[in-house]
Amino acid sequence: MPTGAEPATAPAPAPGAPRAAVLALARFEARGLLLRLPVLLALAGYAAWIVWHNLRPYDDYPALQDADRATQGGPLIVGLAALLCANHAVLRSRRRDTERHLGVLVLSRGHRTAAHALSVVPLALLTAAGVAAQFAWEAAKPGAVGRGSVAELLAGPLTVLLFGAVGVLLARLAPSAVAAPLLVVVCWVMFVGAAFPFAGQETGAAWFAPVVGAARTDPFPSALLGRPAAWHALYLAGLALTLALLAVLVSGTRTRGVQAALAAALGLTVLGGAAQTGDVPAGTTAARVRASLTPEKDQTCVRRGTSAYCAFPEWTPRTDDWARVARRVQALAGGRAHGQRLLVRQRLEARYGLGGDAALTPSTTPHQVTVGTAWGGNRVPEFSTAVAGVLVAGDEKSAAGLCDGRMVTVMWLSLAWQDDPESALRHVRLDDSLSGSAVVLSPTEPLTMTAGQTKVVRALLHRPLPGVVGRVKAHWSELTAPRVTTARVAELLGVPVRVGPDRCAE
Repeated sequence: MPTGAEPATAPAPAPGAPRAAVLALARFEARGLLLRLPVLLALAGYAAWIVWHNLRPYDDYPALQDADRATQGGPLIVGLAALLCANHAVLRSRRRDTERHLGVLVLSRGHRTAAHALSVVPLALLTAAGVAAQFAWEAAKPGAVGRGSVAELLAGPLTVLLFGAVGVLLARLAPSAVAAPLLVVVCWVMFVGAAFPFAGQETGAAWFAPVVGAARTDPFPSALLGRPAAWHALYLAGLALTLALLAVLVSGTRTRGVQAALAAALGLTVLGGAAQTGDVPAGTTAARVRASLTPEKDQTCVRRGTSAYCAFPEWTPRTDDWARVARRVQALAGGRAHGQRLLVRQRLEARYGLGGDAALTPSTTPHQVTVGTAWGGNRVPEFSTAVAGVLVAGDEKSAAGLCDGRMVTVMWLSLAWQDDPESALRHVRLDDSLSGSAVVLSPTEPLTMTAGQTKVVRALLHRPLPGVVGRVKAHWSELTAPRVTTARVAELLGVPVRVGPDRCAE
């Protein structure tokens, strides 16, 4: 006969019970994760970031192949909160000394680790909803052009999953309350603070970061991007799954199923990681050279009035905006310039990759005007300045070299038709000034205004438009004659201000 009571043993779980229990625990932990203060603050900040980003005044004309990448920065904040809170949740049993009690339950330590990893999925789905809302908002804007990439849109939610898996694995490898906060600080400095050593690179090690951006303001046509976005999404998904399974493995669950799944996830990670770091495809490189040197081979031209507007196919809907500006500028001009046939051609410099920012060379073709791939905000007065420069000087190269009183005529034509011409003058000048000499921006090489020319232009902008238009048309030939002085232009237009010498005479 037994001398004492037999120790109680837990009943064998029914088949499928651990899986159901894992899912139940994951749902419970997911609710807790979504209600944690750092996560709530991160989601509020993310929502505010989306609103701020999409309401910027110069973002009314988005290129969707850039708008999809623009969704990737905000989820980093949510990801860091997921890392911190998932780590904190895994360490709860250690902090409260309940690990020994949990050991008698149906769920093993590895099962509980899997549940914590799964608890990040709803937060990633919520982030995906934010990404979709941000992109849909951009796509719904009347000035939107181009097309986005699903793979680029997946990067944000996958980053949240990855950071959550990092938090779970860190809790199992280094069960310390300070490890996760320190890692969050490091990640913030490296990724959010743009201190990643390979930031801005188009190929190579840069793609091992969760988010790979390019410091460029002007969009590229979709066909010229050459970004391995699909491989990067596979890399992020594989890495997140690898880290989650590794956390389960180090928690004590070393079944063949877990080991096989870990091997498969690691294989996906290596495949995506290796494929994403390759060079830009040769076809993309050739297409970039062709678009830079001979854009007419890839463009569609449409006629609006007497002028032709040539654009890359994705930008064809924007030709109406360019034509509207060109017509307003020409309406103020006199002589033959009033009805001059213009060729407005979209140009870009793509030979140096997405991170390149080389200036466009002014065209020497008579009556050809350059327009870039960006539009809205300051790009509008810059384009109108290019149109005015060609109407006055004949071509862009000559306009870039203006150093006499013709600059007054150019800037007045560029600004007088706008709703707030003085504000446009400020925005088109490199130093945002309204007095003194300044560099004037244009789609190609900048122009230069002297302090005297600035005085004359501002005086004209404060006068009734019909009166100035009459004087400009009446004296057009002399106003646009080479070597006309700023003092003479001011006299012809009835502006009694003292001006210094022109740059040509200095």
